[in-house]
Amino acid sequence: MNMTLRLAGFVAFLCLLSVPASAEEPKAEPKIRQEPKLEACELGSTYNVHRLGKIYLAGQPSADDFATAKKDGIKTVINLRTPGELPFDEKAVLKGLGLEYHHIPFAAPETLKDEIFDKSLKVLGDRKKQPVLLHCASANRVGAIWLAHRVLTDKIPYDKAIKEAKEVGLKSQPYEAIAKVYIEKAQAKARAAKPDGK
Repeated sequence: MNMTLRLAGFVAFLCLLSVPASAEEPKAEPKIRQEPKLEACELGSTYNVHRLGKIYLAGQPSADDFATAKKDGIKTVINLRTPGELPFDEKAVLKGLGLEYHHIPFAAPETLKDEIFDKSLKVLGDRKKQPVLLHCASANRVGAIWLAHRVLTDKIPYDKAIKEAKEVGLKSQPYEAIAKVYIEKAQAKARAAKPDGK
């Protein structure tokens, strides 16, 4: 009888060993990757700063603000202001800080040409250059570039992109209209390049 009990206990012990670990411990729920959201943030005294992931959008930073930007990890700056607007030698300040500088200026709506979008979107979409700061004076011009970037690079719907662009600072109706035309041309070109044309 004693031997039978011991044998039964041993068999029960072997059964426990054969139970897979997954039956003992529930599996952790897979983590859902959340897309970054556009949010207001601060960069020293800079006006109208927003951030989405590793892209910062803003009005004109001061020289001290650029130093803060470097401390915050920003590697690249895109300036949309024309040379006559600049309150200081931005290129020299950024060179002194060791930051990469791209000057892609436009002001009047008729100066917002396709090549301005092309150059800006190329830098914004280059992950090796991120974190990147895109700025103008108030972020109005930034909003126009952001609209095109979000639709063409990030593939979000136009309605969502225009809402973000206005949140960032886009106020100019002509800039919006020019950005929309650029987006439509780029989308048509992309469709034409596909074998099925869709």
